[in-house]
Amino acid sequence: MTGTDENESVYVVFHGTRRVTVGSKLDAALAARELIGEAGVVIFGPDGRSVDFDLSGEPEALAARMAPAAEAPRGRGRPKLGVVAREVTLLPRHWDWLAAQPGGASVALRKLVEAARRAAEGPDRIRGSREAAYRFASAMGGNLPGFEEAMRALFAGDDAGFEARIEEWPADIAGQLRRYAAEAFGLDPATSA
Repeated sequence: MTGTDENESVYVVFHGTRRVTVGSKLDAALAARELIGEAGVVIFGPDGRSVDFDLSGEPEALAARMAPAAEAPRGRGRPKLGVVAREVTLLPRHWDWLAAQPGGASVALRKLVEAARRAAEGPDRIRGSREAAYRFASAMGGNLPGFEEAMRALFAGDDAGFEARIEEWPADIAGQLRRYAAEAFGLDPATSA
C-alpha cells in the first residue's frame, strides 16, 4: 500500500476491472484525478462504499481539501482527556446500582462500555468485513458469474466456497474482494491478495 500508516484509512481506485492504486485518501484522489474524463473510474473507501471526491484544481488544492479537518472546540466535560458530557437516561434502580460502585457512576459506566466493546470487537469486525466485501462485490462483481453463491459463502463463513466462486473473476476485483473479506474469514487484510 502506498503512503499509508497503520491507522490511516485505505482507499482503492479502480478503472474498469483494473485496480489503479491502494493508499490514503490523497493517494486515491490524485490517482483518480489522473484518469479524469475516462469512463469506469470508481473510488472505494475502507468500508467498501464508492466515494466521490472533488478532484478539481491543482494537486496542491486537492491536497488541501483532503487534509483532515481541524477538531471543533469541545464543550463541557474534560476536553483535554477527550471526555465529553452527554445525557444518559436510566431507570432509578440502575442509578442506585451505579452510585454504589467504586468510583461512582461515571467510572462504572466507562468500565461497562469498555468491557462491552472488547466483547463485541471480534463479531463487529467480522460483520464489518462482510458488509464491506458485499458492498464492493455488489458494485464491481454483481454481474459476474457466481456472485450470489460467493455472497452466500461469504455470509456463511465458507472460505473455500467463497474462493471457488471468485477464482474466475478478474484478478484485481477478486484480490480487492479478498482484502475486504479477510477479517470475515479470520485473516489479516494486509496479507490478503
